Amino acid sequence: MLVNSTGMAFLWPLHTIYMTQGMEKTLSEAGFVLMLHSGAEIVGSFLGGYLYDRIRGKRTLLLSVLAAACFIFIISIGLSWPVYILMMVLLGLAIGIIFPPIYALAGIVWKEGGRKSFNLIYLVLNFGVAVGTALGGIVAQFSFQYVFWVNGFTYLVFIIIVWFALEEPDPVIETVKVKKEHVLNPKHEVRPAQSFNSLLVLCLGFMFCWVTYIQWQTSISNYMHQLGFTLSAYSALWTINGILILLGQPLIQWFMARMKVPIKWQLLSGVLFFMATFGLLSQSHSYGGFVAGMVIMTIGEILIFPAVPAIADRLAPIKRRGMYQGLVSGAANVGRTIGPLLGGLLYDGLGPLVLLYGCIFIGGFALICFGTYQRLQYTQNEFHLPKSINKGG
Repeated sequence: MLVNSTGMAFLWPLHTIYMTQGMEKTLSEAGFVLMLHSGAEIVGSFLGGYLYDRIRGKRTLLLSVLAAACFIFIISIGLSWPVYILMMVLLGLAIGIIFPPIYALAGIVWKEGGRKSFNLIYLVLNFGVAVGTALGGIVAQFSFQYVFWVNGFTYLVFIIIVWFALEEPDPVIETVKVKKEHVLNPKHEVRPAQSFNSLLVLCLGFMFCWVTYIQWQTSISNYMHQLGFTLSAYSALWTINGILILLGQPLIQWFMARMKVPIKWQLLSGVLFFMATFGLLSQSHSYGGFVAGMVIMTIGEILIFPAVPAIADRLAPIKRRGMYQGLVSGAANVGRTIGPLLGGLLYDGLGPLVLLYGCIFIGGFALICFGTYQRLQYTQNEFHLPKSINKGG
């Protein structure tokens, strides 16, 4: 995940610049292509989960990453506009397939890790983004083609790591272990119908969170420009975000485990932090207010984003682990896709204050989803940390 996120971060902030400056297209045309790219990622998320359940995680990763590398290298040679759009759609599909197998595998290759597995994935994901975005801008100054090449090269490194270093548990052995656990602890068994319904509600809340979170990358940047803040001032907020995640995430997760906080309350607390962020921005026009808002939002992000795939792993029947993670990734992609459109409509039509209050309102829906999803099950086993996690922090 570290190699993958670093390579992706080389490229994704520069897509728009490449299309508008390198290919001389309008911002609207670039936005349309990115929308198609995001839509393909949604489809890829569901397809990645399906393939994991059918051909296992290692094969799914190898096929998807190899496809992504091929599409990147094809784009790097310089394409006509229609062919470029097609390659961007196919690239989005391949990228979307990658994430469900990674999260599904995180739950089984280090089974005793529990939530710590997903916390670690989240941490290295953000570290890779921080490194990739910093280096991507430097490489782009020489040539956009070099950016594509570096991104493609990271995918090749990814393939080598998966091929030689990743040991995926045999499905037969895993099935035997699960059956033994259910015999020893029959009260921990969750019926598939209830677990799936619970997952749908969980994913709906996750989507609402992403709809509000993505506003920081879209509408709020325009809002800060309208207030007279420079682009460097806005970029500094994301530097703060990255530093807080790298330094604060292990500390916050240690504290949550130490205090034995149920994961449901971790989710609810995270949503409240999101809502407090937009409440603060609606009342403050100073740069200090935006800094404080970013700090508060980052704490909420740390509480929510690694927890949802961890819950999905606990809910998933053994033969549907990929599908469950695919739904989680798909929900995030849906939020990232509709969030900018919804935010733009509210901002342009009704003003920034209505957008900020609207995000608080949407956060309320996330609260309802996270507060009630466990009612669709007969047990609440998935909320509690395993004893090994509690002791180890």
